[in-house]
Amino acid sequence: MLSDAFPSFLIGLREGLEAGLVVSILLASLAKAGRRDRAGSVWLGVAAAAALSLSFAAVLTFTSAHLPPKAQDVFGGVMALLAVTFVTTMVFWMRRASASMSGDLKAKLAAALGASTGMLVFTAFAAVAREGLETALFLWTTAQTAHEKSGPGIGAVAGIAVAALLCWGLYHRALKLNLARFFKITGFVLVVIAAGVLAYGLTDLQESGAVGGFTSYAWDLTAHLDPNAWYSQVVAGTLNLTPKMTWLSVVGYVAYLAPVMFFYLRPAAAAVRPAPKTAEAVTPVQNPEVPEPAATPAASAPAPASRKPTPRWALGTAIVAVPAVVAGAVIVAVGPDSGSKGAQTIEVSSASCGKGFGDLTTGEHVFQMKNTGDVAAEVYLMDPSSSAVYGEIEGLAPGTTRPMTATIGTGTYAWRCVPNGKDAVTSESKRASGTGSSTTAVVPITEKDLEAPLDQYRAYVTSHLSELAGYTDTLKQDVDTGDLPKAEQDWLTAHLAYNRLGAAYGTFQDWDKKIDGRADGLTGKVQDPDFTGFHRLEYGLWHGEAAAALAPVADQLAADVHGLVGDWPKQDFDPADLPLRAHEILENTLQFQLTGDADYGSGSTLATADANLTGTREVLSVIRPLVQARDPRGLAGIDSWLDRFGTIVNAAKQPDGTWTPVAQLDPAARQKLNGTLGELLEQLSVVPDLLEIRKAT
Repeated sequence: MLSDAFPSFLIGLREGLEAGLVVSILLASLAKAGRRDRAGSVWLGVAAAAALSLSFAAVLTFTSAHLPPKAQDVFGGVMALLAVTFVTTMVFWMRRASASMSGDLKAKLAAALGASTGMLVFTAFAAVAREGLETALFLWTTAQTAHEKSGPGIGAVAGIAVAALLCWGLYHRALKLNLARFFKITGFVLVVIAAGVLAYGLTDLQESGAVGGFTSYAWDLTAHLDPNAWYSQVVAGTLNLTPKMTWLSVVGYVAYLAPVMFFYLRPAAAAVRPAPKTAEAVTPVQNPEVPEPAATPAASAPAPASRKPTPRWALGTAIVAVPAVVAGAVIVAVGPDSGSKGAQTIEVSSASCGKGFGDLTTGEHVFQMKNTGDVAAEVYLMDPSSSAVYGEIEGLAPGTTRPMTATIGTGTYAWRCVPNGKDAVTSESKRASGTGSSTTAVVPITEKDLEAPLDQYRAYVTSHLSELAGYTDTLKQDVDTGDLPKAEQDWLTAHLAYNRLGAAYGTFQDWDKKIDGRADGLTGKVQDPDFTGFHRLEYGLWHGEAAAALAPVADQLAADVHGLVGDWPKQDFDPADLPLRAHEILENTLQFQLTGDADYGSGSTLATADANLTGTREVLSVIRPLVQARDPRGLAGIDSWLDRFGTIVNAAKQPDGTWTPVAQLDPAARQKLNGTLGELLEQLSVVPDLLEIRKAT
């Protein structure tokens, strides 16, 4: 896709042009000095720099591919932060040093001409290698953020090819280009792209668990914007802004972009530089010198000292091969056998599962899972007697290999492969020799296991929907009779009753938007005709609207609640969504209630947070036996943090029954509230994984 290719194209174009200008200046200076015979040394240095850059890219790719999943996230996040640092340094360095680049290079070249061939090669190598290493790191990082993995490669090759053509035209005076403006504009765009890479890197670190707050979202527009739509992918591919972003990634994006862009666009102070010692003017990078068509050897050129020269083929082979040899040594050091016992390649297909499964010893293993079939498959390392899962890979595509890390204890293990649309295949069993314990296995959940909890949850919602209908009827009567002070009290009663039902992420389908929707995204905001339900009535009650104007809103709210009561028994509810609900209710709370975004005048969002807590407890109560059987310690931690959050929320309730608006909390109390809920969400995030319906059974 073009959006995935554009950042890489820009990087290849800019970095390729920078490196090309360096080579042009060096070759032009050799021609001026009448030493074209030594141009081969420059190209040798360029080849060595290219070999180093490609080897560095290979190390990055291989290292990342053979790390465990969480370590991959940490590695990708750290590399993203390094890439942002290097690119930022590069754009500012180019902005500052462009005027003196040509003179500096020619001075180094003049010194190298009087020395050995190796020194001349090193001069060219050092001048180009920095650009190559920066390019390799930034291209690798942007490739990790891409949706379509071929896009970055195509973009990079195209950018470097265009840069080569531009350099050829500039060198032969066939092209005029305002390079100062070119580098300023591309630097501007690169800073924006770097901000997105920084946000991506921070998200990777959060996903790995190295940094907290992975479930604390600044916005989640996935209910309104399709992340896979072309417009979403264009924005994500170019700017790394996605429909769902954490607070840390957004803060990092803005905190980087604002100051860096300010200093980058600020006019640079004129540098005071000493005049050149020779009559020849220093040539700026905007107009690199080019050789005259018929340059003649300079009469004053010093004769080279008499020495036995190193054969160029030997020197070239050595300096180009060294990076590859070093890269190979690093790859061997971090390969799949590094730091783990008994690394094996396990083949997966529709016909067989577990080919290559050899003897096992206890300890950590990295298995290379290779799909040799023609359809994607899910693969599980399991105990064949209980179907307990010790490791899994979902969506292993045909022809691909992915690592799976698992800690093996004493016991019996087998592979179970579930190709898409085909029957499961189980390998022969192997017993691990040695001593030690494995990581805790997850006993798979089936839809049948969730049927009883789902029935209990539906019964809870059904009974409380009737209660809700009675509250909204009372609220409607208050507004119809003009008793607005009583309507304010009854509004809160009804609204809290609705939120105790655990409505989140479309639990009640389209009814939720009608009953409890916000004005976000509506053209007319709070006055938009599509803004209805509790929050529209809240806005009117607490902003002085007349009873006559609010009566239709209250009538519509009561009618919608009764519509939900009648529709609820007919609604389908995916059993797999029940474990998700335990996390999503409070995720909504963090996003809307604790930020005050859902406050339309009543200041009661903390009361709503308390109601959401009740809804979460109810969901947990019906799935508690399933969680208890799989992670009793984790469940105890969840209960502890639920109690902590409830205590902090209820501290905002006044003796007269009113609630302190979240905006009026002192900073320390608000930080404690957010931090406690953030940790509670981290604890709850394991529930969907524990109760995921797997195909292993």
